[in-house]
Amino acid sequence: MDKLLAAQPLTIPVMLVHSLWDQEDIYGGIAVYGGLEPKDTGNDKVFLVLGPWHHGQEIADGSSLGELKFGSDTALHFRREILRPFLDQYLKDGAPKADVSPVTAFETGTNTWRRLPAWPAGCASGCTLQPTPLYLAADLKLDFTAPKAGDAAFDEYVSDPAKPVPYRARPIQPAGRGTWAEWLVDDQREASGRPDVIAFKSDVLSAPVKVSGQPVANLIASTSGTDADWVVKVIDVYPDEVAGQPQMGGYQLMVSADIFRGRYRESFETPRAIAPDRPLLYRFNLPTANHVFLPGHRMMIQIQSSWFPLYDRNPQTFVPSIFRATPADYRKATQRIYHVPGQASFIELPLVK
Repeated sequence: MDKLLAAQPLTIPVMLVHSLWDQEDIYGGIAVYGGLEPKDTGNDKVFLVLGPWHHGQEIADGSSLGELKFGSDTALHFRREILRPFLDQYLKDGAPKADVSPVTAFETGTNTWRRLPAWPAGCASGCTLQPTPLYLAADLKLDFTAPKAGDAAFDEYVSDPAKPVPYRARPIQPAGRGTWAEWLVDDQREASGRPDVIAFKSDVLSAPVKVSGQPVANLIASTSGTDADWVVKVIDVYPDEVAGQPQMGGYQLMVSADIFRGRYRESFETPRAIAPDRPLLYRFNLPTANHVFLPGHRMMIQIQSSWFPLYDRNPQTFVPSIFRATPADYRKATQRIYHVPGQASFIELPLVK
């Protein structure tokens, strides 16, 4: 759809509404914006709104999502202050010109609306976006400093398709029932305590760290199998105690996360088996974020090799079609994440300076 729309002449104003925790389509709004924005030479026809919502929450109550509280009804603010003036201007005779900026983005962490000239942009003016590596380091540390020679070469875990990592705490309700719309903001401590999930954690932050845009995973990883899935999560770890919100003490909030199937490392069109036990680069984009990691918090990167049943289990042996895999094809595999000079794994963060 982004390519189809980008190929058409842009003749009418368009407002795209993107939910930062959209459990149905976290890709489409930003992709369409990327296709349409270059055609908006006057910067007056394409408008983007990023809200702290699940799919479609902008037409409901937007004061909270799961355990997160935003301090105001963000959806009501969107409808009254952004959407209605926009529609009035273009659909009602004599309506005043709407005071809507090209991009209106809710900044999670600080719970603040930002008026921006474009996306991504860290602020209205006076700042820059700087892609910055956040390195996975020895002793399960996260650091903006590259690893040094002499550190442990890798960390490893065993992935067993017979015991996949659930995408949320059990019992898992079917989609469409219960809290399906909230799963992207679930507390990730259930996963970080498992032996088949690696969690790299930073020191306690003494200053805010702001990201605006798409993080990019750069994993140097190996598997003892011939196929593997890699799930990467960027997480905000709350302090052990949060004033006024005891349920948020120690909470691990997923800010951006995605999965990559290793057979497509070289080509999405032509899947290929992975060479066993060979460190290889897996580079893939994560969903857009607009978040501030506050002082007193920590940053965490979790890596695992299943996200079940949200995604099907990888047999971890290469087969032409996973849909036709036999029980014998499903085997345990040892997964290694490397973090030494020349083989440094990192998450490239779009830091606002």
